[in-house]
Amino acid sequence: MTDYPGYDEAFLGIPLPLPRPADARPARELTYPHFSVTLDPARRLAVVTGVNIDGPTVQDLPRTGTWDYDPRVPEDEQTGPGVYADNDLDRGHLVRRRDPGWGDAATAKRATDATFVFTNAAPQAARFNQSKELWLGLEDHVLAYAQTQGSRISVFTAPVLACDDPPYRGIRIPRRFWKVAAWATGVASAPLAAAGFVLDQSHLIDTTLAKGVTVVPLGGFRTFQVPVGDIAVLAGIDVGALAAADVLTAPTAAARAPRELNSLADVIL
Repeated sequence: MTDYPGYDEAFLGIPLPLPRPADARPARELTYPHFSVTLDPARRLAVVTGVNIDGPTVQDLPRTGTWDYDPRVPEDEQTGPGVYADNDLDRGHLVRRRDPGWGDAATAKRATDATFVFTNAAPQAARFNQSKELWLGLEDHVLAYAQTQGSRISVFTAPVLACDDPPYRGIRIPRRFWKVAAWATGVASAPLAAAGFVLDQSHLIDTTLAKGVTVVPLGGFRTFQVPVGDIAVLAGIDVGALAAADVLTAPTAAARAPRELNSLADVIL
């Protein structure tokens, strides 16, 4: 796989470095077209991903990619196809297929195809990964915001890699995922805004059954809009300027506590 510049910290016109692990864990930063993945090789999953989205030039392309290992990384440092076989787990995109697919058609296709790499996947309960109601709907909502506002957005997503995540086929399945969206405001006094979200799929996964993994009925997961600073603590990452730019904790914010989302109308951007 060819190396690409990856996530651009100057993309919003405001310096915004990719969040990074707050501790000294070994990590591999991998670059792709318009996005980057920071891989925790011990967990075989990403600890941070970051993608730049240019709303006005996002292309609506057919799904053409196929999942494969990143040849730059040993296969035993990636969560490969064996984890997803014969169970109710999906290979959940962390950087979504559509998000880096902007620019001219050739560039957009190269970027969307590049998302089908196991370094950019994490096990997600199928019903949560496919639900348009909240997590998938939230991702669509963020992209639509960039497109309708004619703006650029940078989005960071990863699983929470907790020590007590349930073991399964040589990995530990993340119970929670986080996402932070950031955009420029055009206001000199507060040039950056950000919003953070956490999804908890703890009640969707059960690794104790004979088949390996099953899921409970839809509705067993919960999505919250939470302060970005809380995400930093939860996921063990350094979010830099994102915490201070959070729309939930800004002085003018109407709500400062975590908010459970029951519909997209509950989202504050």
